[in-house]
Amino acid sequence: MRLEEEHEAFRGVLEEAGVEVVVAATPHALDPDAIYAYDPALVADDGALLLRPGKEGRRGEVEVMGADLVEAGVPVAARIEAPGTVEGGDTVWLDESTLLIGRGYRTNEEGIRQLAEALPDVAVIPFDLPHWHGAGEVMHLLSLLSPLDRDLVVAYPRLMPVRLMELLEERGVEIVEVPDEEFETMGPNVLALGPRDALALEGNDETRRRMERAGVHVRTYRGDEISRKGDGGPTCLTRPILRT
Repeated sequence: MRLEEEHEAFRGVLEEAGVEVVVAATPHALDPDAIYAYDPALVADDGALLLRPGKEGRRGEVEVMGADLVEAGVPVAARIEAPGTVEGGDTVWLDESTLLIGRGYRTNEEGIRQLAEALPDVAVIPFDLPHWHGAGEVMHLLSLLSPLDRDLVVAYPRLMPVRLMELLEERGVEIVEVPDEEFETMGPNVLALGPRDALALEGNDETRRRMERAGVHVRTYRGDEISRKGDGGPTCLTRPILRT
């Protein structure tokens, strides 16, 4: 099956880069979205925060992910309760003490409030996401930007919230701009494996060249089945539990 082959090859690229890959093994009902492991949980210093997806059909993934995290040695520190909703794709760690979060159709005000309460030592900074194509199409904060280093992100500025653009400028964070023609092919969704060491979906050649000109080592993977059909890039396909 091509999907399985692509996912195995994707894991192989991570392992070649020195990443320890932990495969979730807890049984779960048929759910194609479950391949996108970034959304059901967020990992912080004290452990995992189990989230509550805005997409109702994905809520069964949360407890399954929680069991896999505990099995991997990551304790559950908190969880988002109804009526709050938060999806991992709306959360971006800018640094160890700053969490950016997108307010959109999948993450609501109550979810953001609970997340901030669970992270008292972290500045949780919310931003309104654009309507774009509406509630029926996923628009996460990670659809707009991905960190590449402490002072560098790859992003699509034309849809970025003004306050977020201002924050990046205030923090001295430079932007590798994604061209218009590569936004909808997930050009901004790039997984940082280390400072200026990135994994990107193949095909976004101009975005790759721009990252390389900024000093980023870019690896690519084939994702016709695992990424393009579900609009989930390399970040979506992973849930980092420890970065050194």
